This record gives sequence, C-alpha cells and structure tokens, in this order.
Amino acid sequence: MSIKYQKIITILIGLFLTAAGMKVLTVNSLTFGGTAGIATLGSFVSDWSWGILFLIVNLPFFILSIRKLGWTFSLSTFLCILLISVVSDLMDYIHVPTIAPVLASIIAGTLIGVGVSFVLNSGASLGGIHILAIYLEQKSDINRGLSLFVTDFIIVSSVVVIVGFKNALVSIISITIASYIAGKLKMKTKHAISVYIPNESAEPVRNN
Repeated sequence: MSIKYQKIITILIGLFLTAAGMKVLTVNSLTFGGTAGIATLGSFVSDWSWGILFLIVNLPFFILSIRKLGWTFSLSTFLCILLISVVSDLMDYIHVPTIAPVLASIIAGTLIGVGVSFVLNSGASLGGIHILAIYLEQKSDINRGLSLFVTDFIIVSSVVVIVGFKNALVSIISITIASYIAGKLKMKTKHAISVYIPNESAEPVRNN
C-alpha cells in the first residue's frame, strides 16, 4: 500500500476515534476545549447538532489556515472538519450508555488524543486550536501538546456556569490526557509531513 493511501486510512481512523471520544463526552454531559468544546456547549443550549456547530465554528480558522499554512494543508484540514462533522452526526444514531464521569473523561481523552495524533501526523488537522498549535510549533518550537492543553484549560474553565464546576473539573482530565498523547505521539520518522509556512526565506518548515 502506498504512503498516500496509508495516510488517508490513518486520517479516517483518527476522525472516527475523535468523533467517538466527543460522543462519550456529550453523552455524559462533559465538554472539551477548543472549537470542539465550543460546539459541545452550543449543542447543550440549542437544538443544533454538534457536527453542524463544529463546522460553523471552524470556518474562521480555516481562513487563517489558508493564509498561514497554505492551501494543501488547509484543504485537507477542511475535509477533515467536514468528515468529522458528518461522522459525529451519524453517531447520534448509536446508543452510547452513560458511565461514571471520571471514567468517561479518561476514555474520551484517550480516544481523542490518539485520534488527533493520527490526523496531525498525516499532515492535516481538525481545525481551530489545532491549526494554531501547529503554527506555533513550526514557528516557535512550542510543543503542540502544551499549546492544546493551555488553550483548552482556559476554555473549559470559562464555561463552568453551563456544565457546572464538577463536570468542568472532570472534563479537564480528558483534556490533559488528550494533550499528553498528542504531544508524545508526534511523528519523528523520515516520513514526517512538511507543512509550508511563509517566512522570509520562503522555504518550507519541516514538522519535527
């Protein structure tokens, strides 16, 4: 199997794992950070589905991605955003039982962390904060796991009023686990993906 098709399969698996993790969170009234968290909160207070809200919230970041990370990366990212929105909405037809909040947070964090890593290591992202995390990592060598954790922590901490202090606190567990996994599973092989970021020398920066 060619590397191209391996990447496609890896991205699809990553999207499914991430969508499954988000489903576990929403069923147990937990939330996440980034645009996924915003979409989750929106689904709690409106009749709109998580998938539709996730797609809408990510549109501004898609424009940022085009300007900072190039068309190739941005188009693959947009496809990932669209696909995970569809997969997530389809999962509404699957019954997922409620479990202990802490256990749900651990399971969701693991699924999301592995899923996001699969997508990022294949040269795409799930939009939103992930775009910012990749940009900061390429330009300033700031570990993407750290960027994701800090931004997600701030977002979840600011929505205590909606999900409650206990659920917000438990939700931080999933963010911590997902961010740790995303930072540890960075691709370090010779097949690492190159993402173009405009700079003074106009040379591509390699994803280390």
